Amino acid sequence: MSKHERWNTLLELLAATGRLEVEDAAATLGVSPATIRRDLDELAEQRLLVRTRGGAVPQGVSYELPLRYKSSRHASEKQRIAAAVAELVHEGEVVGLNGGTTTTEVARALALGFGAGRPEASPGAPTAPALTVVTNALNIAAELAVRPQIKLVVSGGVARPQTYELVGPLAAGVLGEVVLDVVVLGVDGIDPGLGIMAHHEDEAGISRLFAERASRVVVVADASKMGRRAFARICGLDRVDVLVTDTAIPAEAVRQLTDAGVKVVTV
Repeated sequence: MSKHERWNTLLELLAATGRLEVEDAAATLGVSPATIRRDLDELAEQRLLVRTRGGAVPQGVSYELPLRYKSSRHASEKQRIAAAVAELVHEGEVVGLNGGTTTTEVARALALGFGAGRPEASPGAPTAPALTVVTNALNIAAELAVRPQIKLVVSGGVARPQTYELVGPLAAGVLGEVVLDVVVLGVDGIDPGLGIMAHHEDEAGISRLFAERASRVVVVADASKMGRRAFARICGLDRVDVLVTDTAIPAEAVRQLTDAGVKVVTV
């Protein structure tokens, strides 16, 4: 197991249990206690946890894994979801993407799907973009900036280091001036009564504005997000047109979402 894999597992264990003991973590990962101590010390230096005698506890009151450590969770499901979302987007559309691991996969799928097979333009001739993508996520912007077939619009704003999302009045100001054909939203929780949610109110506010500016709202989430609540509400299910998720979603959840008017696509 590589150091990155160990760190990812340690952070997930900490998020799930609220506390890590060196001996228990060493037994779970099959490595020596000395290796776990070094890992915890290095994670503490990055302010991802707080070292205690014999283990570690989360950093701060609210604990959220940074995006770079969440990317390997449910990876195959997210890639299938992203491929399905790309099929829902049409050439020439304006697409909004908020931040998150699943929307990052969507951005990659769009770049591949709308890049292959396009005719080369003659030198000096203007070409219409295959897509226009509006995003508040720095990592998504970095990946799409080198894709000549995609016109990229970045919202501006203050960056959140956990998720690479730009938030605040500057982000809201840009989004308030654009019109989207479709927005693809990654979320932290989906509840039949409350709707879709995010961990942080500033990110929820930007996602809400994305939804308000779009003709179609597509939510992407693996089945682990179903029935989960988060701190800040984005919008109700009445604003959501399509949910793309994996086949592990419970049948009762599908029924509740369908009754609320949401089309559920499973992959």
